[in-house]
Amino acid sequence: MGYEGEMLQKLFVFLAWISLAYIAFVTLSPIALRPIAIHNHPAYERFAAYAILGILFVLAYPGRSWTKLCVVVGAAIALEALQHFASGRHGRPADLLEKASGGSFGVLSAGVVYGRSAASVKKGPPA
Repeated sequence: MGYEGEMLQKLFVFLAWISLAYIAFVTLSPIALRPIAIHNHPAYERFAAYAILGILFVLAYPGRSWTKLCVVVGAAIALEALQHFASGRHGRPADLLEKASGGSFGVLSAGVVYGRSAASVKKGPPA
């Protein structure tokens, strides 16, 4: 991996952890501080946020698929549980299912795409 590749990898690591921190802030902050990105059902926002988080972790840490899946889904479980301790917030199983589904989708779909592109780079151009 060249210098550009290493810098891109570091950028993805930074973005993955910043995204997780932002999701934690939005999840645990008072409801009035929660941004609304989509004017539809909040389930779309939850699914999309965790799918993006999963994609970023795949790009940040090549390999280790189960570890990334555990981190993303584990974060959803932990943050949903911590909502019971935040004033005015409440964790619900339906919300957890949306978040875990989005995270799993992000990790697995990015893993498939990333795995195929990495395999094609290793093979080289067709003869």
